[in-house]
Amino acid sequence: MTTCAVGSPRQGYSFFRYNRGMMADRSELLRQVMLSTGTTQSELSKISGIHQPSISQFLAGKVDFSDRRVDRLLACMGLRLEVVRRAVEPELTRAEHRSWLLHRTLSSRLTRTSLDQWQPVIEGNLTRLHEGVTGQPHERNVARWAALNGERDVLGLKRVMTGLDRDSMEMREVSPMSGLLSESERLDALVGAA
Repeated sequence: MTTCAVGSPRQGYSFFRYNRGMMADRSELLRQVMLSTGTTQSELSKISGIHQPSISQFLAGKVDFSDRRVDRLLACMGLRLEVVRRAVEPELTRAEHRSWLLHRTLSSRLTRTSLDQWQPVIEGNLTRLHEGVTGQPHERNVARWAALNGERDVLGLKRVMTGLDRDSMEMREVSPMSGLLSESERLDALVGAA
């Protein structure tokens, strides 16, 4: 969730909240400011130089505008966009959280040397996954694990192992990293997991 302060020191600020990357929320922010300032799409287009159909498509949620472009449009109405970034705890299921904790532990131990040492286990797991996994996105994700492993892409592997985006979480659902931690190491990694 991002909080935007729209306004000026002279006129005061209005605060709007939106989910970063969610077009509907971003367009709603611009729509609210246009209504509060009495600015039409046509007027905003003439002032900003951004074609009116583009503004219309953005307001309808068909295209996305960057924060910079939204700020440019707001500036044409005498306002600025302030984006406040803050760390937020993601909403993970119990299984997603446990998987992340285990993969984070493995990521802390992952180096080129350890990756080479882990190859027999990883290759065996990849073979088992290739034979047993069906459907998308799982088949595609097994192929991506195989490519990252084959290229010995330590940074790419670490990204997938610790990422909290949906893509990384789906990748971990078919992870070839099982069997690399002992039972006691697994339990230590999961301490505090709900």
